Amino acid sequence: MNLPERRDVRFPFPELLEWVENPMFGFRPFGQLVRVEDYIADDRYVLRAELPGVDPEEDIEVTVDGGMLHIRAEKTHRATEPHRSEFAYGALSRTVTLPATARTDDVKAVYKDGVLEISVGLEEEKKAEGRRITVEH
Repeated sequence: MNLPERRDVRFPFPELLEWVENPMFGFRPFGQLVRVEDYIADDRYVLRAELPGVDPEEDIEVTVDGGMLHIRAEKTHRATEPHRSEFAYGALSRTVTLPATARTDDVKAVYKDGVLEISVGLEEEKKAEGRRITVEH
């Protein structure tokens, strides 16, 4: 699954996309939900995604585009004619808005024990310096 990287497109309301994909809302246009947790540690944004039963080399694609982190995976049915299966198979996806200070050139992804961990470097937030504005008259 290789998609071309596009840097010129930015979703105008990234939080809206996350809201639509929320499991409480129930709308999943691009497959099943990837459950995630995120936090900030050691000047990095860390996102952990549950993806058990997938091959990280063949079935997972992680992309960054326009301030958004996209995870796509495919969980294929490998067993032959099970008596009962409550496992979910098929396309999985999730899109998350990155923090404003995310460095998209510093992204790392590691898959271990069914969990995909993605970390993104964060720039130091620059505090806006106040300045006096001369009023012309």
